Amino acid sequence: MTQNVYIRLASQRVDNTIVAASNIPRLYTPGEIITCMSGFMRGHGTYMEEDALTASVAGVVEQVNKLISVRPIKNRYNGEVGDVIVGRITEVQQKRWKVDTNSRLDSVLLLSSVNLPGGELRRRSVEDEHMMRKYLKEGDLISAEVQKVYDDGSLSLYTRSLKYGKLCQGVLVKVFPSLVKRCKNHFHNLPCGASIIIGNNGFIWICPTINDRGEDGLGGFTENLKEFPRLNVVSLLSFLHVLICKNKPISTLFPHFHLSGCSTCRQRGNCALTELCPCSCKLQDDVI
Repeated sequence: MTQNVYIRLASQRVDNTIVAASNIPRLYTPGEIITCMSGFMRGHGTYMEEDALTASVAGVVEQVNKLISVRPIKNRYNGEVGDVIVGRITEVQQKRWKVDTNSRLDSVLLLSSVNLPGGELRRRSVEDEHMMRKYLKEGDLISAEVQKVYDDGSLSLYTRSLKYGKLCQGVLVKVFPSLVKRCKNHFHNLPCGASIIIGNNGFIWICPTINDRGEDGLGGFTENLKEFPRLNVVSLLSFLHVLICKNKPISTLFPHFHLSGCSTCRQRGNCALTELCPCSCKLQDDVI
């Protein structure tokens, strides 16, 4: 006795009404004509060619009334007031430092906007200006907050809070700024003994967990190399590379992770994330 069995393919189980209702934005490539109609104003990422509005970058078209612009898929960091950033000192100038924040222009950190070693609260003197290179020199990494955005797009930073300051003994990871979403907290202390600072500019700092800077008031000007959980830091670094390869947002995932490792990893002497062990034995597709 034979019986016909009908098996529907996955493509046949798609609800066409839902697909049709979803508004999937169209991707424009450089040189592609957006519109030939007159009356529209040219915005960022567009130019006029033979009375046609043409895209100059690859991205999605955004229209506000008569203004048409193209938002690029990958671009430099555009700062906003209140953003947490991780930057690198590039130049020491008079009463200010130049900071690389992954934006079009270098940001500015004024001498009056930093905490002095020891957390002293006083007016900056000429002696402080002469010792600027002792506080921060070229190549130093800092965590700061955006205080002001100038007309040309450059940023003014400040580190007056004790949770900001100079960064020591850690690993810097660079990702696309689009992978970092603005959220309430960008400082995460994980139970494994490692901490992570997720900068809105795409710079991520991984370091061992230290005591609250408000307790010692040193503002990051001292280094303690006695205890450094290299294994935990490397495990977090490996996990970050997985997120980058899969183009997954970073800010919303890290608060839920902790390091433990499976039995296979413990036998090998490895420590890994519960959701991602080095042997990929617990790789969860719904998380990754």
